[in-house]
Amino acid sequence: MNSRNRRASYGLALPFALICFAGYFVFAAVQGEYGVFRRVELEAEREALQAELAFLANEAARMRDRTRRLSDEYLDLDLLDERARLVLGMARVDEIIVE
Repeated sequence: MNSRNRRASYGLALPFALICFAGYFVFAAVQGEYGVFRRVELEAEREALQAELAFLANEAARMRDRTRRLSDEYLDLDLLDERARLVLGMARVDEIIVE
């Protein structure tokens, strides 16, 4: 009887070990460093960074345009007047200032 119980316990050890082994790999596939949840996190981060990149690209294009409009080659007098007033804090006599 004792040998029969011993064989039964050895017979259960291999399937139990295989189930634990498979469980580890399922857990790693879902929550590991390269798992499904991490992939979803990285996709969300990538989308946020792409939105930030688009915003910064638009901002850089706007700044390049303003810089070009204030350059020696192409001088926008209205923009120059606006910037000078803003920096110096001055207004013309015929202007009404609304704060």
